[in-house]
Amino acid sequence: MISRGKVAAYKRTHAQILLKADESQVGFNGQDKAINEAFSTSVSTVERVRKAFVEGGLEAALTRKKPIRPSNQKMDGDKEAHLIAIACSAPPEGQVRWTLRLLADKMMELNHFESISSETIR
Repeated sequence: MISRGKVAAYKRTHAQILLKADESQVGFNGQDKAINEAFSTSVSTVERVRKAFVEGGLEAALTRKKPIRPSNQKMDGDKEAHLIAIACSAPPEGQVRWTLRLLADKMMELNHFESISSETIR
């Protein structure tokens, strides 16, 4: 993988970290700080790659984890549909257009939320 030309840079770095960490390498003691300095990474990256290798094997150490979306999101598909319908309707009397704050207030008025910020509406 290291000698091949077409590999993502992070995969190449992770593979090099694992090779340097291998204690069977002659003349290298495998310390995280030395590995970090050899490849200009952080010590936490070295630790994370080594841990992933031990816990999940080579493939886990060479791939990135997918980000986990928080499960406590306030907005679901049904509420988002209502929000879009409100945003596409005529603004309240005396307003030229819907603002994020007005949309948040309207969603609370319709009992979709007890409280919600304009950033969530964004």
